[in-house]
Amino acid sequence: MSEDTMQPDGADTRTEGRPGRAAAVVVGGGLAGITSALALADAGMQVTLLEGRPRLGGLAFSFQRGELTVDNGQHVYLRCCTAYQWFLDRVEATSLAPLQKRLDVPVLDAAPSRGPRLGRLRRTALPVPLHLAQSLATYPHLSLVERAQVGRAALALGRLDPADPALDGQDFGSWLARHGQSPRAVEALWDLVGVATLNAAAGDASLALAAKVFKTGLLSEPGAADIGWARVPLGDIHDTLARKALDSAGVRTELRTRVTSLSRSARAADNPQGENGHWTVEVPGERIQADTVVLATAQHEAHALLPAGALDAPEKLLGIGTTPILNLHVVYDRPVLDHPFFAALGSPVQWVFDRTEASGLKEGQYLALSQSAARDEIDEPVAALRERFLPELERLLPPAREARVRDFFVTRERTATFAPTPGVGRLRPGARTKAPGLYLAGAWTATGWPATMEGAVRSGISAARAALTALGRPRGHLYEEAA
Repeated sequence: MSEDTMQPDGADTRTEGRPGRAAAVVVGGGLAGITSALALADAGMQVTLLEGRPRLGGLAFSFQRGELTVDNGQHVYLRCCTAYQWFLDRVEATSLAPLQKRLDVPVLDAAPSRGPRLGRLRRTALPVPLHLAQSLATYPHLSLVERAQVGRAALALGRLDPADPALDGQDFGSWLARHGQSPRAVEALWDLVGVATLNAAAGDASLALAAKVFKTGLLSEPGAADIGWARVPLGDIHDTLARKALDSAGVRTELRTRVTSLSRSARAADNPQGENGHWTVEVPGERIQADTVVLATAQHEAHALLPAGALDAPEKLLGIGTTPILNLHVVYDRPVLDHPFFAALGSPVQWVFDRTEASGLKEGQYLALSQSAARDEIDEPVAALRERFLPELERLLPPAREARVRDFFVTRERTATFAPTPGVGRLRPGARTKAPGLYLAGAWTATGWPATMEGAVRSGISAARAALTALGRPRGHLYEEAA
């Protein structure tokens, strides 16, 4: 049912599952919601997906600005992000977001007076941990002593169990200090990776989540940290191709449709001990009944919709904070960068990506700067950001000094991710609730992962798995590694 065939305001219709075919409603059309909807439909359920925005994709989307197709922010994934790769395969987009053959990260240090100094973080085909040994031994941004200390800390990190609740209450920065890591080592290595993946500096991040990132990405398999990113606008994948996959699976997708209330229907009250009850989901002009509901919204929206008794302590959801990401977009009249991306040290610039081809730009070069954990910058005026960051790009990229800036604009995601602060683990709920037939999804749920596209997809899979198990239905081709 397409958007323009929705019932008019005031109509009272009820959508029932066809005989023998259970009905499900998924609230939220981000990666978690799309994944849940696809997994439930693939298992034979009749699924309705409701999204308040005019598009799918949640906080990983694209928009038009003149001739450019712009991603709201730069999103990457790693080879270890196997659930997101399942998602790409499911929506037939794997070729549009390829992975590096081998990890290779150019790192520019802007501090030296003689000009930026280039280093690289690379891996070889050797087994873990030798795959990074050569790169670390020649990494010019650390002293010989610091490199040795980093190696010892990495081995100690590898012995931690990210699932240990005791780690959740500790901060990563204090752990690094106890293991001999200098401020320079934290800046040039640990935060270089951690801020981009956790959206928090080491001192503000849960040790459990940091251990998950570094153990999985750098200490599990040689190629685990190889980087992948979309070579097309994110909207082509997370909206266009995702919607095509949903349509092909028989999912009814309604955009610009906000859920106003969620309640168990009278039929459910007749069987309070049943594994699955019947639910009524209200949107303007329509009531939709379902056996299963997946709330795949932000945590504060889920809190507002949860019926009484669904969680023992629903206020915990409001305790899960958020952290912003700022993205700066610069269009030059000529090429100034000959790498697909780089990371920076000694500069407010963090990561820079070349988005020229993906955006459709015909002349010049378009660079996107991704600034994570940007609490101090998120509300700064565009003029102030331009005054600060353009000279930094000229320091890092000498060709930019001769180029003309054709456009400079900013995108701000003030609640980009949940805050990975110490103690957040005990606030994150699992997929199941105490209300039969009601499940939670979203990167903020208890996936064990930080707020990444991988975490969002895994949460959607977990919610679908829990629902199908409760209904006694086969899981079809549901991705099985995501716990």
